[in-house]
Amino acid sequence: MKTGRLSRRRLRSGFMTIYLSGLQTSAKQKSPQNKGEWSIVETNTQKAMRLRHMSYSTEKTYLLWLRSFAGFIAEKIPDDMAVADIQKYLSYLAVDRKVSASTQNQALNALIFIYRNVLNKTIGDNELNAVRAVYRRRLPVVLTAKETHAILDKMSGVHRLMAMVIYGCGLRIHECLNMRIKDVDIEQCIVIVRAGKGDKDRRTVLPESLKNDLIQQITEVRCIYDNDRKEELNGVYLPNALERKYPNAGKEWGWFWLFPSKSLAVDPRTRIVRRHHMHPASLQRAFKTAAAEAGITKQASVHTLRHSFATHLLENGYDIRTIQELLGHTNLQTTMIYTHVATKNILGVKSPLDF
Repeated sequence: MKTGRLSRRRLRSGFMTIYLSGLQTSAKQKSPQNKGEWSIVETNTQKAMRLRHMSYSTEKTYLLWLRSFAGFIAEKIPDDMAVADIQKYLSYLAVDRKVSASTQNQALNALIFIYRNVLNKTIGDNELNAVRAVYRRRLPVVLTAKETHAILDKMSGVHRLMAMVIYGCGLRIHECLNMRIKDVDIEQCIVIVRAGKGDKDRRTVLPESLKNDLIQQITEVRCIYDNDRKEELNGVYLPNALERKYPNAGKEWGWFWLFPSKSLAVDPRTRIVRRHHMHPASLQRAFKTAAAEAGITKQASVHTLRHSFATHLLENGYDIRTIQELLGHTNLQTTMIYTHVATKNILGVKSPLDF
């Protein structure tokens, strides 16, 4: 099996990995003097995150922040790690590295997780508030309906279908990639989002116009599934402890990926060679290329399709509570941000200049 090339591609680091690697090699970063003890902390951090079923992307990011922080306080051992060290590190990120408030808070969340759950130290809310950066919400980039279709028209194949599913259902990119065959109810026009952000399930709408394309996709995927079973390959990844509870469930048709990768790869957690879903980077590249070809100058990404889904529903008269449910937002205030980017006058207010 040709797994080496694909495994390296699947396991290669993204932007955050490159960015944090830059932090580790910057002028103020040193190699920690107590590598053995920090290595133990890293192993225990990984175990603590897997115990809590945290996502693999979160796991990678937190470990990278830990390595960067260990280099920053290179002369100290993990047990001597203090809140003052965290504050100095965050100041270094803000002043020297000029990171955004959200990136600074991501680093803080990683270090607080390690401080509390790995080193078993306590930290008060007052101490947290003193070091947490103030996050200023920015308006999301939103495409018009014309711009959205212009980009989709420049895409083709499975990338186009995934982009249409994300826009038509209001999904996050990982929610689209993690879809299983059983999550699509074509007859009732419903998509079930399993373990979305916050490990929550929800239902959202499936566009009528995608029915035929999805039926064709499922037919093509069935050929891949049948070939995997003929080759007696390992089943697909199952969340949490389902693989231990139902050892053969990963080989069942219902659990197979809706958008599987064409090649096999090594599971980064279990080291098992199996078929994964498509890599998000391939969709992101295809979208960026299509946006450039369509002449779109906005800083649009695949996630912009989700923002556009919510905004276009709002502009067409759907109530904010319905949109909140479809998006899976816990807080209504999160959904309310789209009222600020809707181009149509949803309030029906007439300007006094037009009186």
